[in-house]
Amino acid sequence: MKAERILKVAFFLLLLVLCIYATIHFSIVTYIIHPQKAAKLILSFHPYDDVVFIFIQILQVLSGGLIPGAITEFIGGYLYGPIIGTIYSIMGMSIGSLLAFKLARAYGLPLVRRMVNPLTLDKYDHFMEERGVIVTLMLFLIPGFPKSALCYIIGLSNMNIWTFIIISTVGRLFGTILSSVSGHWIRNENFMAFLVLIIILTILFPLAYFYRNQLRALIKIKK
Repeated sequence: MKAERILKVAFFLLLLVLCIYATIHFSIVTYIIHPQKAAKLILSFHPYDDVVFIFIQILQVLSGGLIPGAITEFIGGYLYGPIIGTIYSIMGMSIGSLLAFKLARAYGLPLVRRMVNPLTLDKYDHFMEERGVIVTLMLFLIPGFPKSALCYIIGLSNMNIWTFIIISTVGRLFGTILSSVSGHWIRNENFMAFLVLIIILTILFPLAYFYRNQLRALIKIKK
């Protein structure tokens, strides 16, 4: 047991060091602000650029939401088109989700408190026992919801790992497709279609905000 605990701590520290190194060495904040620079950097690794992109999506989930998923998904569509971009994004995020789930299950609440914003953790950690699968899927379907943080939180629950993989993958699919399609449209200068999508989302988000209390009541989330 002692050796196993040492190995777990060593793995977590190695992962933390790699994340910090990548953030500093590759100026990740700059690439988040300027997605075209990120696309250029990824392509510089050709012919392994697709592997690099999938690895970035893994890190995106493990970061607990520090790296915005919508931006990396947008870059995937920009680089590889809506279909391949979606497939690569889902592959990376599924692997990252599984790792976050397993890390939370292995290290418990102390790790999750370090990886997830305390306010987010306080808001959503209780709903797993109260509702379960359907509500979890609903949360993954909500655009802009902190899905990376949710993967760590679910790791603290009793949810079956295969159930989690299916829910996290299916729940992310719609939003990932939207982001990938948007990236593809921008690369092909199809600005009108992109504008229409933005208008639709601009209408939907205020509606979701306006009915937020009803949504909270439905899934019993704290205010």
